[in-house]
Amino acid sequence: MSTFREIQPEQIEKNPFELIGSDWMLITAEKGGKVNTMTASWGGLGVMWGKNVAYIVIRPQRYTKEFVDYADTFSLSFFDNRFKKTLSYLGSVSGRDEDKIAKSKLTVVRCDNTPYFEEANMVMVCRKLFAQSYQQDSILDKEVIPNWYPDFDFHTMYIGEIMKVLVK
Repeated sequence: MSTFREIQPEQIEKNPFELIGSDWMLITAEKGGKVNTMTASWGGLGVMWGKNVAYIVIRPQRYTKEFVDYADTFSLSFFDNRFKKTLSYLGSVSGRDEDKIAKSKLTVVRCDNTPYFEEANMVMVCRKLFAQSYQQDSILDKEVIPNWYPDFDFHTMYIGEIMKVLVK
């Protein structure tokens, strides 16, 4: 039985810069009965179109992108520091090449048909509202391109309405 309880997005106490940039998160979605996940440390939380949202970015070569593109929802799972090594592994190995979720020993559970991980200490279940690939001419700080996109593999940004926040 899950030990999560639901809170409102406005009740999130953790600093989003720490939550995403330092602690990292798993972006998880399902396609054709298969779940895939990836570690991310870029993204944000805010308000868009009158809704509480999370935004995430995924490079085109990431296998998880296929899953997020296919699904109407995705989850963001946040963990305590005990899982840093696991998150590092999940961010460096592709689900195309091996069953990395099984090897991670994390437990996939679902909220309203959206997969997330039982071991997380906070989960955001998000409904996709927007997706668009970054365009080179839209990047105004030209130093970003050689520093972050030397192969011109620009991220796709997704904005998801935060439908539920689950915490332990």
